[in-house]
Amino acid sequence: MTTFAGVSGSQLRQFIEQVEYLEEQKAALASDTREVFAEAKFAGFDVKVIRQILKMRKMDQDELRELEEVLDVYLQALNMSSRATKEVEEESASPSSTSHTETKAEAA
Repeated sequence: MTTFAGVSGSQLRQFIEQVEYLEEQKAALASDTREVFAEAKFAGFDVKVIRQILKMRKMDQDELRELEEVLDVYLQALNMSSRATKEVEEESASPSSTSHTETKAEAA
């Protein structure tokens, strides 16, 4: 190949061919990944949950722990976690001398 304006045609062709090869490999891997997700779905697994688990496995332990703690706090604030539900059930089961009416600030 020739050199034009300081650019080696053969070297440029090598880079382009390497990128093309890698793009082909990436497409093949994406196809394989879709097939695995399809198999998991067919087997009865929730693909959204699997994707979330994959994201979580990529996190370092401190980052994952922080995410779980914040998520738990938010879920408890919304009375959506099992821990929050249990606490609410315990509070309602215990006799209380105070009124159960809430102000807007307490509800928020």
